[in-house]
Amino acid sequence: MAAQIKLLLEIPEWIWSSMESAQYLRATQLYLLCCHLHSLLQLESSGSHYSPVLSRFPILVRQVAASGHFRSTILLESKSLLKGRAVSDQAIAEALASIMLLEDSSPRQALADFLLARKASIQQHLNQPHHDSGIKAQVCSLVELLATTLYQAYAVFYTPPEGQLPDPTLSSGLLFTTLETSTAPAGKGVKVLHNEMKSGSWFKYLPSSVTDFQPVLRTLARPINQDHLRDTLLQWINMCKEDIKSGISSLLVYVKSLKGLAAIRDAVWELLTSESLSQHWGFVCQRLLEHPLSFWEDFLQQLFLDRLQALTKEGLDGISSSSKQLLVSALQELAARPAPGGQGRAVQFEYDIASFLWSEAPSDLLSDAAWVSVSNRSHLLKSGLSMKAQALTPCIQGFCGSLDSKLKIKLDDLLSYLPPEKNLKESADPPTGSQLRNSAFDRYADASTVEESLREHCLSCVRYILSCVQSELKAAQDRLQSSSRYSPLDSNLNSVLFMARLCQSMGELCPNLKQCIMGKAGDHVTRETSRIGKKLGKGSSKAPEVNPAQARWQEVREELLKHSMEAYRIWSITVSKALVHRFTLTLHSDTAGSILATATNWEELEIQEETETGNSVTSKIRLPVQPSWYVQSLLFHLCQEVNRVGGHALPKVTLQELLKGFLDELIPAYNELTSNKHNKQDSAFPMTQNRSLQLLFDLRYLTMILSARQEEGKTPRTQQDPRIQQVIEALESHIDPFDLDVFTPPLNSNLHRLSQRTSVLLGLLTGTEKMFTSRSTNVNSQEPYNILPLSSSQIRFGLLPLSMSSSQRAKSATRGSEVKKSQRAPVSAPRVEETFRPGNLFRQLASQEEEPAAPSLFKMGWLSSMTK
Repeated sequence: MAAQIKLLLEIPEWIWSSMESAQYLRATQLYLLCCHLHSLLQLESSGSHYSPVLSRFPILVRQVAASGHFRSTILLESKSLLKGRAVSDQAIAEALASIMLLEDSSPRQALADFLLARKASIQQHLNQPHHDSGIKAQVCSLVELLATTLYQAYAVFYTPPEGQLPDPTLSSGLLFTTLETSTAPAGKGVKVLHNEMKSGSWFKYLPSSVTDFQPVLRTLARPINQDHLRDTLLQWINMCKEDIKSGISSLLVYVKSLKGLAAIRDAVWELLTSESLSQHWGFVCQRLLEHPLSFWEDFLQQLFLDRLQALTKEGLDGISSSSKQLLVSALQELAARPAPGGQGRAVQFEYDIASFLWSEAPSDLLSDAAWVSVSNRSHLLKSGLSMKAQALTPCIQGFCGSLDSKLKIKLDDLLSYLPPEKNLKESADPPTGSQLRNSAFDRYADASTVEESLREHCLSCVRYILSCVQSELKAAQDRLQSSSRYSPLDSNLNSVLFMARLCQSMGELCPNLKQCIMGKAGDHVTRETSRIGKKLGKGSSKAPEVNPAQARWQEVREELLKHSMEAYRIWSITVSKALVHRFTLTLHSDTAGSILATATNWEELEIQEETETGNSVTSKIRLPVQPSWYVQSLLFHLCQEVNRVGGHALPKVTLQELLKGFLDELIPAYNELTSNKHNKQDSAFPMTQNRSLQLLFDLRYLTMILSARQEEGKTPRTQQDPRIQQVIEALESHIDPFDLDVFTPPLNSNLHRLSQRTSVLLGLLTGTEKMFTSRSTNVNSQEPYNILPLSSSQIRFGLLPLSMSSSQRAKSATRGSEVKKSQRAPVSAPRVEETFRPGNLFRQLASQEEEPAAPSLFKMGWLSSMTK
């Protein structure tokens, strides 16, 4: 009895020592031994019976009271151990065995306790205070906890069925082997006091029921059925899935960039790809669940995509609202035009593009323009001269630059979620089997979805900006229609032009907009398209395939062009109506004073006429050689307005619509004039033959200038507008038919000569095709012409005068015979590519023979490089 009492007093210290070292099974065994000693010594007192041992040894009263707390403490600590992520499989098995011994539960109940503890651990991870720097660690620890749970479920609960060999590298059924070792009868298992009996001689006085004590389970611990284990684990996974999705979604709200989102995804990929988790993952899932399980596809991928789309939408919505504010601010600055010479010089350029074109700035040439050729320069670098060549004012550049920089930030952020550039080609191909084996999941599998999300939100942003432009255009158009007066300083009209240029240039000045819509492979697709285009140029009949992203980008370009053309149309209609309104007032003013004030000088010609007798009679006639002053003023103001808005950069269609609109407005004015005179209405000045001649000259001159320019690939128009023909016939009815026959040839000559004289002044209206004069010059002509034919094509300056020294005239004289012979021989027409090649003029000049003593300027290296 003394040895038993001594043992009873030693056991509490051993229990606490075991619990401190997390040996809960050992503590459980000692606790059960303590209970066994209580029963042997009859220390359990009841209401009618008091233990005689307690009466003789009062110290045992406190020991009995203290031992009652061991059970709850061991259970609490054992269940707490089950929640741990970095706990060994054996420790989990021993903790579960302790619970089963203390609660007399079955392995199925132990499985339920294990999974409930892990579910509580998941909730604990999700409810931790989240900080942006710790979200990645929280998500990774959660994924690791899920993976470890399945691994430990296999190690602790799984027992291979009969006939199936277990994997030698993986442990399984630890719970049952631990229980077997802990509860085996004497001689088969390890005794509870096996180690302690070696340290003291008094243990030999203990009875065999104490020294050979082993805990006993009331129910037999049978292995868990495979179907029950599978169903329980699947049910637990489905229960945790909803909690994990809602919890991680709330965590990802604190991730404010796609770069941070990609960092979390990559960390999860590295964790699941690590050898410790991926080596036997497929085998364990097949044994436990009978199908593979992917945490990324089943739990996380959609959550990350949802957050990515939310961040993309939030970012591009912010860009849309800021672009609207920038547009409204720019239009307000245009409305409050600063005084000349003030601080708002950029706004003044919007009112007069010509002043912007002729202004000088340090950015006109790039700093490396002297030594870096255009072919080696990035297409994103734009010089100030290139901006002026396209009439892109500082306000336009500022708006597009601001939009492009914001899109670049968003694009760079998104590119961190996509595969790197070196893996771009590899990501386009399906992953191979070895790649799948070496990777837990394809982290770039949703790259196309990510790009499509950016594309859709970017298209929504462009549509929103265009809707703002459309509403501003509608408001400006209404204000312009309410006001019948026109002024180049009208803020409404210049606002319309600003939006026209903005929509026209947004696609070029915002390269990141194209990149967002085309996707990461946009440059690759562009290079491939150009390569295919070169092959097609060599004779290939196969048409290039249109990439869907390219088609979307083309739709955006067309939508931008559509709004630009609409804005230009508002401008052209306003200008046409205003200028023609002034013209009509002067045209219909038929007082003698007003007609004399607008009259111009006429030319006096001598003509030879043959009488009935056959004699030749010389007579003088007077014909107009200039249009009326109001016609010249109309064309000059029109050309001035086109030049003011950067006519060289206006779309060809806009200029054609402008000229057509002018002609459509002018015809009714002339028609009304001729109809009033034909009806012989009262007027201060009748329609005389001379006035009819001047009006006829004016109308035909206006028709020549304002007629729509010939488009490439189309035959010139031979039929005249019937409305114009009707007015011409009405004017010719006031002219004597005999005189009209006499006047027509010299009048046509005057018109042709006038058109050539004014072709440079009105070049923006007439176009280069109307500035070409025929070169049917007689070679034997005695006129002292000193000319050099430049090209057989229609260029603006068909003939270039050259100065010749006396020493060169001899060579040119000897060369003249060769020129005559070469002109008699049939000359093959030059190729179109060579004719229109840049620098063709310099090449022709450089090919001419020069004196050795007088080096040609065109043969200098620096100038010849300019032609390339």
